[in-house]
Amino acid sequence: MTGPAPSHLGPIVSSGHLASGALPALSEFEFGMIMTVHAFNRWMVRCMAAAGMPDLSPLDVLVMHNVNHRGKAKRLADVCLVLNIEDTHVVSYSLKKLEKLKLVKAGRLGKEKTVQVTPAGEALCARYREVREALLVKSVLGTGVDPDQLSEIAARLRALSGQYDQAARAAASL
Repeated sequence: MTGPAPSHLGPIVSSGHLASGALPALSEFEFGMIMTVHAFNRWMVRCMAAAGMPDLSPLDVLVMHNVNHRGKAKRLADVCLVLNIEDTHVVSYSLKKLEKLKLVKAGRLGKEKTVQVTPAGEALCARYREVREALLVKSVLGTGVDPDQLSEIAARLRALSGQYDQAARAAASL
């Protein structure tokens, strides 16, 4: 990671008018998130293509990995909750796409509809993991990043996501 910008340049942000408030560092964080989200989305799509499935969207890749997680059947509501997605329709559409590709299959748990990974989906996730290890993990390890610091960053991101969720609820009530 690089240090802060020289003071004469000001914070590195995408929207200077938002950085002029009480917490300019939050605007720096948001710009970093914008860059990271788009880079991560590109990475997921390209990694999945390298693993053998070129036509998945970033959401499809996230849903695929979540359905594969721990090899247990999942409910739509559970997938949405874990991925912090409000609009169940977009996840439902993604699941239908993955089912047409025979990567997941629908099932039932009592009266509830579930989805679980197929052997083809499991194999695809394993290939994705191999590509990820070779291209991303190896590269990140080469930077000398401290795994404990990375975990701390992840914990702070999850905590900040709660702040954004709370602020979104407040904004929706205005």
